[in-house]
Amino acid sequence: MECVIYQEQTGESERIDCGEADDGCQATLDRLTVLKQDEFAWIRVDEPGQEELRRLGEHLNLHPLAVEDAVNAHQRPKQERYGDVLAVAVKTLWFVERTADVETGEVMIFLGPSFALTVRHGTDDPTVEAARRLARQPEMARLGPVSVLHAVTDVIIDAYAEAAGQVRTDLTELERCVFSPAREDLTERIYSLKREVVEFRDAIQPLVPVMRPFATEREDWPKQVVPYFRDVTDHLTRTDTEIRALDDLLASVLDAHLAKVGTWQNDDMRRISAWAAIFAVPTMIAGIYGMNFAHMPELDWRYGYPCAIAAMALGAGLLYRAFRRNGWL
Repeated sequence: MECVIYQEQTGESERIDCGEADDGCQATLDRLTVLKQDEFAWIRVDEPGQEELRRLGEHLNLHPLAVEDAVNAHQRPKQERYGDVLAVAVKTLWFVERTADVETGEVMIFLGPSFALTVRHGTDDPTVEAARRLARQPEMARLGPVSVLHAVTDVIIDAYAEAAGQVRTDLTELERCVFSPAREDLTERIYSLKREVVEFRDAIQPLVPVMRPFATEREDWPKQVVPYFRDVTDHLTRTDTEIRALDDLLASVLDAHLAKVGTWQNDDMRRISAWAAIFAVPTMIAGIYGMNFAHMPELDWRYGYPCAIAAMALGAGLLYRAFRRNGWL
């Protein structure tokens, strides 16, 4: 747990030493009780236990349902109003270069009159970069707790755009492999990338209607924050459009690959059929010669066998040449 106190007049910040888990929670609560009118606190909690968050919730007047959502995680992006506390759930995404996978997490953001509480689940921690941005831009901290919501969502949506670029790079490589002359079954790779895009859609598409109301003027928020949320919403909309395009393109790539696999199978069947037809000629001649006739050519004519073998070779050769000319072999 971490707690930072921001001065709304100057934008300066003061970090509270929270120590161990239990002591840290109590130290945070003690500091929150003496907040001045022009101060607000940002409390950052990582994967908290139910008891730790319950104590914070009681002090901050959080609704029990909001506390339950924050503890259990796995929420769809949403916003809920509990009295004077606004709760916003946002999914985090980041691209793992080692495995070329997209991993997900979650951040719950609670905004009250004099506090911002962020509860994080997952490996990636966007609140660290958000805190750095607030430190570099003290004028944002003057806007109150809503500045925390902007900073955190801005970092998360920037990560969306970066991960989307990585996915596009992977898709471009897949396209190159699909349309290359080499025979390689890419179905598993395409479906794996498709699952990553589905995770993107589950994170981004529900978040778009959540963020849009923040880009309009609200009575309980400073007007100066509206342009910042408009910028964040614009970035989110552009990433959402890109993910939709990637999803459609992936479907086309999969169709093209399956069509190519079907062509490979047709080529194999044509080759098998061609060789079967070629071997049918000597098989037919040998079969006729193997029948028990009273007078067989090879018995009365010394060139009977050579002529039969020559006929086999000539018939097979003509068929082979015809199939090669038609592209079957």
